[in-house]
Amino acid sequence: MWSKLKSFVWQWRIVGLAIPSITGLVILLRFAGFLQLWEWAVFDLYIRLSPLELPDNRVVVVGINETDVKNLEDAIISDEVYAKFLKKLKEQQPRAIGLDIYREFPVEPGYEQLKEVFESTPYLVGIQKVAGQPGRDTVAPPPVLKALGQVGANDLVSDADNKVRRGFLYLTTQDGERVYSLSFYLALLYLDAMGIAVETVDEYKISLGKAIFAPLEANDGGYIRTDAGDYQLLLNYRGPNRHFPTVSMTEVLEDKLPPDWGRDRIILIGKVGVSFNDVFFTPYSGGLLGLSEPMSGVEVHANLTSQIISAALNGRPLIQTWSEPWEWLWIFFWSGVGATLTWKFRYLGEQKSNTFRKQTSLILSASVLLGCTYGAFLQGWWIPIVPPLLAFVGAAIAVTAYLARSAGDIRKTFGRYLTDEIVAKLLENPEGLSLGGERRKITILVSDLRGFTSLSERLPPEEVVKILNFYLGYMADVITSYRGTIDEFMGDGILVFFGAPTVREDDAERAVACAVAMQLAMEPVNAKMKELGLPQLEMGIGINTGEVVVGNIGSEKRTKYGVVGRQMNLTYRIESYTIGGQILISEYTLNELKPPLKINSEKEVLPKGVKQPISIYDVGGIGGSHNLFLTQAEEEFLDVAQAIPIRYLVLEGKHMGDAVFRGNLVKLSAKGAVINLDNAPQQETPPGLSNIKLNLLNQELPEQASEDIYAKVLEQPAASGSFCIHFTAIPPEEKTKLDNLYQSLIRAC
Repeated sequence: MWSKLKSFVWQWRIVGLAIPSITGLVILLRFAGFLQLWEWAVFDLYIRLSPLELPDNRVVVVGINETDVKNLEDAIISDEVYAKFLKKLKEQQPRAIGLDIYREFPVEPGYEQLKEVFESTPYLVGIQKVAGQPGRDTVAPPPVLKALGQVGANDLVSDADNKVRRGFLYLTTQDGERVYSLSFYLALLYLDAMGIAVETVDEYKISLGKAIFAPLEANDGGYIRTDAGDYQLLLNYRGPNRHFPTVSMTEVLEDKLPPDWGRDRIILIGKVGVSFNDVFFTPYSGGLLGLSEPMSGVEVHANLTSQIISAALNGRPLIQTWSEPWEWLWIFFWSGVGATLTWKFRYLGEQKSNTFRKQTSLILSASVLLGCTYGAFLQGWWIPIVPPLLAFVGAAIAVTAYLARSAGDIRKTFGRYLTDEIVAKLLENPEGLSLGGERRKITILVSDLRGFTSLSERLPPEEVVKILNFYLGYMADVITSYRGTIDEFMGDGILVFFGAPTVREDDAERAVACAVAMQLAMEPVNAKMKELGLPQLEMGIGINTGEVVVGNIGSEKRTKYGVVGRQMNLTYRIESYTIGGQILISEYTLNELKPPLKINSEKEVLPKGVKQPISIYDVGGIGGSHNLFLTQAEEEFLDVAQAIPIRYLVLEGKHMGDAVFRGNLVKLSAKGAVINLDNAPQQETPPGLSNIKLNLLNQELPEQASEDIYAKVLEQPAASGSFCIHFTAIPPEEKTKLDNLYQSLIRAC
């Protein structure tokens, strides 16, 4: 159980790191205010996308426009006109009248008449401007209405983008006097006729009918450290401009309205013309299409008045927000969704169907976020949208970046065996990883360690891997320095291409130079082997040039870059003829070479599967700019004082032959021997370049045999009924015996 949990934690560690990190970063960005404008923009969008509500006929507007002023033939409307105007509205028997026009000074003629109307209308509310520097920003109310206590504040608060999203229930003057807002005052007058009054819930909240009002806090919704002074509410607009029933001042003065038009309604009076400079931008003022259209101040007050009445009587949702801890948890959750989905789909292939699944899951998740927040908004909840969406995308990007870095690490690992140029060609070209192949002439190099299989059987697996990694590390460095493409490590064998995927004129030349350099690199490898107390390693290399099909082979799920063709098989056959330290190349490769080449010998062989004999060449070095040559030690065969009886079998490919032959080891060298057949006339010598398995026999007890020794038959001339061999794998005990015997023969000379 613990191991499974530990494994799970390790596998998902990047998700565990990404989620809190991205969450913290988003919260930090939000707290710094960088996301505020975006959150306001989404708030505005949700306001505009909300289903359009029916006009609230309980609130109507009398708008004073430029035509009204023109009809009055006076830019300044006198008190006499307002007195007549208000008397006609009183005849409509409204529940409340809100005069959203500053009237702190008399405008003759008609002040006494207007004063009389003010004093005789208890449901008439005038305005004053409370917020700001006294004497500079504030505007005093009409004195008569102030004395009667029939004054409301018409202050509106604009956000940093000059849009009105908040309204006041009340404000406090510099003298500490609490002044209801015009909208709140009118709503209270309307509700009072129905027996509904304000009740205190706690220090901050108030109850009014079916609604409980809570003041806006500095960090509510998308706001960050906003000025939430006095008692503010988020405005839940009922509709765009001119959504409330509106008539003009002229229509009232000329008695063009039905006699019951204003009965039991709230009538708001204000200037609606743009030239009066009493217009404000609202969430409805923006959009992808069309110009921004401001809303008159009196209609903003109408929206807030309607919002209060509708909440109290009909339970229409007020816009509420979550506390900050819940908002943080919400951001954390969506960060987790983005990271988890991206990590979950990391192993899907690049097929169109899987790519579509990935994209669909991410788009669907983002749609769920937007859908949830929009649905909540319709129910009166302003839940953060931009921060969780940013956390969702950020976490997905963070995990994707980690996966990309992992891919970069894979690319780096890939680059340990290929040149950067080849890696770039495979990964960066559009066709680099597509399935399929093309015919191309390339040079193929195959190397193999002699006797490593028998050596690995006597060593612990960990030791074998250690030796292989050490050996292959040296070889890989040499191969990549000659721009070879390592296609495969096959145990102790290496398959290398020159000319795929990038073709160059000197592919064959670099292949031969690489082979010589690889043989020279065996010196430090064997020095390390000696240091570790392990036997020396020998490597044979075969090289061939020809036309093959090269490309990506496999399926979309598993692909291998490789080659297919007869020349590939021929290269393996050529390599099988080598002995340790030898390089054999085909005639096809020789014909491709330009620099001077040192050829030790030429052989004609008939590989399996080939109809006609081919010539292969033993390479001792390459000149020109490479100037690499192998040291060729002359092998001296010394006569053994007393022949050592042996038995041997000829290997046929990977299988043992059935016939057992006998002979005697009559001569010995540092790496080989001469075998004399027992029945020379009746028994043929094994063919040159064939492989044999032999055992040394005890002269006194012929049935007692040594461990298996492997050797290759040389084409080196020998006496009749004899043949020369080169040891390819000798067990340590037998090697010690033969080495001691050889040293004694040298001393005896």
